[in-house]
Amino acid sequence: MKHERPGIELSGQPLGFAEMVRIGSGKVALSASAAGMARIQHARLIVEAAINSGVPVYGSTTGVGAMKDVEWSNDELEAFNLGLVRAHHFGTGTPFSCAVVRNAMAIRINTALTGQVGCTAELIEAYMRLLDADLIPLVRRTGSIGCADIGLMGQIGAVLTGVGEAVYRGKRMQAAEAFQAAGLQPVRMAPRDSLASLSVNAVSFAAAGEATRNAAASIRVLLATGMMAAGALGASRDPWKAVRHVGTAREALIGSWLCNASDPWDWPVATHVQDPLSLRMIAQVFGAVIENLLSTGHKILAATGRSDDNPVVVEGRVMTSGGSLPLDVTILLESAALCMAHAARNAFNRCVILGNGQRRDLPVNLVPPGKIATGFGPIIKLAGEIFSRVLSMSNPVSAQSLVVAAGLEDEAAFLPLVIERFERQTRALRRLAALEALLSAQAADILGDKPKGVAGMIYEVVRSHAEFYTVDRPLSAEVEAIEEDLGSDAFVSKLIAEMPIASFDDFFALGSLERIEERLATEPMVL
Repeated sequence: MKHERPGIELSGQPLGFAEMVRIGSGKVALSASAAGMARIQHARLIVEAAINSGVPVYGSTTGVGAMKDVEWSNDELEAFNLGLVRAHHFGTGTPFSCAVVRNAMAIRINTALTGQVGCTAELIEAYMRLLDADLIPLVRRTGSIGCADIGLMGQIGAVLTGVGEAVYRGKRMQAAEAFQAAGLQPVRMAPRDSLASLSVNAVSFAAAGEATRNAAASIRVLLATGMMAAGALGASRDPWKAVRHVGTAREALIGSWLCNASDPWDWPVATHVQDPLSLRMIAQVFGAVIENLLSTGHKILAATGRSDDNPVVVEGRVMTSGGSLPLDVTILLESAALCMAHAARNAFNRCVILGNGQRRDLPVNLVPPGKIATGFGPIIKLAGEIFSRVLSMSNPVSAQSLVVAAGLEDEAAFLPLVIERFERQTRALRRLAALEALLSAQAADILGDKPKGVAGMIYEVVRSHAEFYTVDRPLSAEVEAIEEDLGSDAFVSKLIAEMPIASFDDFFALGSLERIEERLATEPMVL
């Protein structure tokens, strides 16, 4: 395939969000460091020595799960290892994006380069060939309890052997057909390679990275619409100034951003001693949210550079491991889901205030004076539904009881389910931001305000899809169009250019791929 920029060398060190965005795009070449490949070969020698000495090696010369005590003869090993990976192609449902699968494959390569896995160098080279040809296994997303993505990674492993489905040059097809079209040969699974290709959480970590980055972008937009709504409601900026002196570091960061982003606007202050908490405490709410997202992001990135295999090669031996439980990532992501509910409530409260006629003599339901209309009262119910939807997905699920494999597997994190709910929350927040923007633009026009800067950018997006409301009309398509525009990489890039939060924007590599490439060409990303 043709690569548009210099490639990325995987070395076993944790990846960054910018690297994951670039890998996910399929537009960069990947290579494995010589030192990492040497570690793989050294670990392989240890595994082969154990096998040759007759020591049972879990999942290599023995069965797995409830069949752990079944040992296979040398004549049976090839059939077992081929069957093992194909038996774990059981995922169902909507497929992950090719970007997630590319990153999952890169993470599997990267964690093997730590030298703690014991797979063959040939397995890693096979992953590299698929990525270089852009032959991407189709991975259906339902099939992991969050204790090694066996039903998800198994779909990638099965494609390596020539079965299953793949996407090649944008077309979904059978794996055998894709291999033929790409001029590649299926892989022979050596002992340990099968388990190494399926018993890790690489798909979940890749999906968690994408979901957290998308959540960060949505929060950036929701913060901006919150500032615009505060202006339309005539909120005092004093609490934002005060938090720079008395708040946490993240709260002060958001307070500074709110002050700076609102400076270009001739701010319409109409406060009465104290504003509602949803206006006064924007910095506190979003400060807590971005603190959590940063912590979650760091935890996900750390997972891209460590072996979560079982068994592992350490201290010159093959040892059983419990590292396949990604509880650290899961618990932080569940905390992030709770943060999404707080952000949604904060925005919903402002939507209610915008329509209740209690601020700046705004009319009820934002119906302009003299007009016969129901106005925006009904659509505020949509805002309430979205908040309830986000809240309903914030309850933790990781501590649910589950016992499988004859009682051997009695711990699980349910990370893929946590990710899926988090993704749905993020999409809901984008719609809530669109509603808040639509209501704020209507309020600004009724009062004759002229939003500038960030608020002006949002106003322009709203008015490009929805005219000033004077007569009742359907709003569904307008809200969706505003949502799509505000949630686009292009708008996020424009927002960052207008008013950045560098430590947040650059860590998550927010915005378009072009912005990321430009940043990498001029200066390193802030980690």
